[in-house]
Amino acid sequence: MNLFYGLMIPLLGTTLGSACVFFLKKELNHKIQKLLLGFASGVMVAASIWSLIIPAIDQSEHLGKFAFVPAAIGIALGIIFLLVLDVIIPHLHVHSETQEGPMSKLKKNTMLCFAVMLHNIPEGMTVGVVYAALLAEGKGISLAGALALSIGIAIQNFPEGAIISMPLAGSGNGKLKSFLYGMLSGIVEPIAALITILLTAQIMPLLPYFLSFAAGAMLYVVVEELIPEASEGEHSNNGTIGFALGFILMMILDVALG
Repeated sequence: MNLFYGLMIPLLGTTLGSACVFFLKKELNHKIQKLLLGFASGVMVAASIWSLIIPAIDQSEHLGKFAFVPAAIGIALGIIFLLVLDVIIPHLHVHSETQEGPMSKLKKNTMLCFAVMLHNIPEGMTVGVVYAALLAEGKGISLAGALALSIGIAIQNFPEGAIISMPLAGSGNGKLKSFLYGMLSGIVEPIAALITILLTAQIMPLLPYFLSFAAGAMLYVVVEELIPEASEGEHSNNGTIGFALGFILMMILDVALG
């Protein structure tokens, strides 16, 4: 039951964020969007360090001074994995008219959802690999720490849900349709988490690689997408403040509950 809740909590954050379309008449203020993008970045960086990279190194301590090797390889592979997805999946970011990935005739709404899904895949993998480590009684992983990670990702998913649903409603789509698009963009998380758990269970000796792989994938999203969007144009300091708040909150959750 703890596993089910752990996998579904992040989706709840996306769903609640998408539901903002029913309560807010206008799209989120740009200052607030930058604050929330920075916040999401801070949560993901802190989660990468405390929930993934440090446990990966701890579980590789038998390698002595080479305990960093699995983490370094995993991070690199995670970044390459997201880079490949970024190149082969057609997607469109909010407030952008330039399509990324291969040329496609997909609808704008669909490509906006694909862009958010690219963010959510590594987050789902992160939750999945941490719970896989918990089930295997991996060093440095506790139930409280795993739940803290789920809650932290759910918190940063809330603004992501709002940021995808509000612009869709503002561009002429109905509120219900915009809400469903926002919610559907988050469904990839529990799916990615479950697949990661199933894969990791088959090859537990590679758990440190899986942990750091998820960290690399999340760091790619932060550096490639979130921080540039939070920093462009005016009020970039809002993104910096948001990053600090998200980083500190996720650090507190992981250390206090972990």
